[in-house]
Amino acid sequence: MKSILYKLFILVVGMIAIQSCGGEDPESTPVKTPEELAIEELTGDGMQAWGIDGGGSVERDGAVITDNYAEFELVMSSTSSKSYTSKNNDDLFDFAGTWSFAGTNFDKFILSGTKPAADREISFTQAGENLKLTFTIPAPGARINGIHAVAGSYTFNLIKQ
Repeated sequence: MKSILYKLFILVVGMIAIQSCGGEDPESTPVKTPEELAIEELTGDGMQAWGIDGGGSVERDGAVITDNYAEFELVMSSTSSKSYTSKNNDDLFDFAGTWSFAGTNFDKFILSGTKPAADREISFTQAGENLKLTFTIPAPGARINGIHAVAGSYTFNLIKQ
């Protein structure tokens, strides 16, 4: 009887020792929401500059107008709030403001401001180092300073800066 108890004791101690050597399960990475993934596409780790330099382009109604936006840059941020800045924007964008997603598909955003691109749904697709923005400015009221016509369908092909 003693030998059976002794063998059972050894077996239990051995099983406990084997289980304790297995280590901890690695912490599981939380699954990101569609909104968090879309924010990362636009802002990287919190702030991302996108621009024309390095092979980007701008089209309006299919015509290339990249020269009007030489050195254009759009910086999207999500660090303290969803904000943006732009430069060399040919008065199409405000120089700074906030942005928000348009709806719950998280493939469109809206910029705040008073310039023609503000308050419009801007569709975006991001692939690697490229960000494509598409939006339309309708004809009524699509002039800057009463002389510069900006109505049309725009496509900005931007490069990560």
